[in-house]
Amino acid sequence: MAVADWFLTDERPWTEGNSVVPLVHGEEYFAELHRCLEQTRQGDLVLFTDWRGDPDERLTDDDDSSVGAVLCRAARRGVDVRGLIWRSHLDKLAFSAEANRHLGDEIEAAGGECLLDMRVRTGGSHHQKFVVLRHPGRPELDVAFVGGIDLCHSRRDTAEHLGDPQPVDMAAVYGPTPPWHDAAVALRGPAVADVERVFRERWDDPQPLTRNPARWLSERLHRDDRHADRLPDPLPAPAPAGSLPVQLLRTYPYRLRGYPFAPQGERTVAAGYEKVLARAERIVYVEDQYLWSAEVARSFATALRRSPELRVVAVLPRYPDQDGRFSKPPNLYGREQALRIIQEAAGDRFSVYGLENRHGTPVYVHAKVCVVDDAWATVGSDNFNRRSWTHDSELSAAVVDEDYARSLRLRLMAEHLDATDAERAALADPVAAYEALRRSAQRLEAWYAGGRRSERPQGRLRPLADPPLSAATRLWAQWAYRVVYDPDGRQFSRRIASRRSSSM
Repeated sequence: MAVADWFLTDERPWTEGNSVVPLVHGEEYFAELHRCLEQTRQGDLVLFTDWRGDPDERLTDDDDSSVGAVLCRAARRGVDVRGLIWRSHLDKLAFSAEANRHLGDEIEAAGGECLLDMRVRTGGSHHQKFVVLRHPGRPELDVAFVGGIDLCHSRRDTAEHLGDPQPVDMAAVYGPTPPWHDAAVALRGPAVADVERVFRERWDDPQPLTRNPARWLSERLHRDDRHADRLPDPLPAPAPAGSLPVQLLRTYPYRLRGYPFAPQGERTVAAGYEKVLARAERIVYVEDQYLWSAEVARSFATALRRSPELRVVAVLPRYPDQDGRFSKPPNLYGREQALRIIQEAAGDRFSVYGLENRHGTPVYVHAKVCVVDDAWATVGSDNFNRRSWTHDSELSAAVVDEDYARSLRLRLMAEHLDATDAERAALADPVAAYEALRRSAQRLEAWYAGGRRSERPQGRLRPLADPPLSAATRLWAQWAYRVVYDPDGRQFSRRIASRRSSSM
């Protein structure tokens, strides 16, 4: 395969010679992150960004493995620990301002530096989730973790999907310990320096951490760190550690006075997907928290109309994460319109599933994974919606390699099917895999329809069917969806141009 046929060739660089290890589920990621953090020593550098951080979230079963304790121990033994956490909105809006403040306070008290970062477009968030570890004199240990897993409650689940012992409150259907499906990757090799550069660009952003006057008073009362200290000079990029090419894809919105490194914003996440979807011929496999936006859906629909053999599979949450009267309908509206656009183009070549554990409890799908034709695969923080493609900050790691991409797809599909080794091998053929998922989901749905009188069939997927919204609900839900839940972060002129091109 020609790497340039799949990667963006002008908008973003890429590196060769990397090792990329998928870390599926929070338990696997947290255990590896814990191991790497505990082996840092004086003079090493730890950089992390997060959407939400809970200092008491344990990385392993050990009581002393909490995020705050591990990072603070590192800072106390002379590791340079720097963090950028989205400042967040008020806790009463179900976001994470207090948790983020407390993690930052703990790290600062231990000698590190953690900034509450609100340098975003109004109503947006810093949604990137990554950690970089650099080791002067020990470059073989350098590693970067990129993905969708926050350092917070509810993320440390396993393939059994029984939930994190430290849960967050979610819709009642998910139970007291909501099952959680997620993914990240561990990068080693030259790509580590690329991830570090993303952190440095954000850290050195000259804009104030917040433009909200009310926040200025709060900062003074809490004695927040309002100014970023200078980072140490960057080390040379790590030597090759494998054979894989890696390209980082990013989103930054158009923002007043701009980001110095992206004055008009950056939409290489969207451009990357649009390029590979235009090449897709056999199968697109998606796991995502949201599949929203008519614009995103049209990219899939165009690919399906162009390639008559193409099949698309999407694994999504069966239910929104919140039950609220005003939060649930906009979620359903956004998904309804996107799925309808894709379905009309695909017919029986598009399947969308919800996930549950073997006990029948729905699993909240938070993973952001896409595999195209077993050639290109990405794991990151971005969702398939307009917010992630234009409005919030996002970071994903894309890889072009047949073995890597196919192995990732097979691992995820086999888990959802409870497949044996022999059954997993048969999934290598895209058509066979598509049909295996469809048959498994139909069997499980028929078992429920029949009153669950026999032994539960193998597999954990069920066809996704959202309840219809009334005309009255749709009227206000579509406004909330477009303005609050899935806003557009592009310049006004670019929004208009996009709408005109999509209507032609």
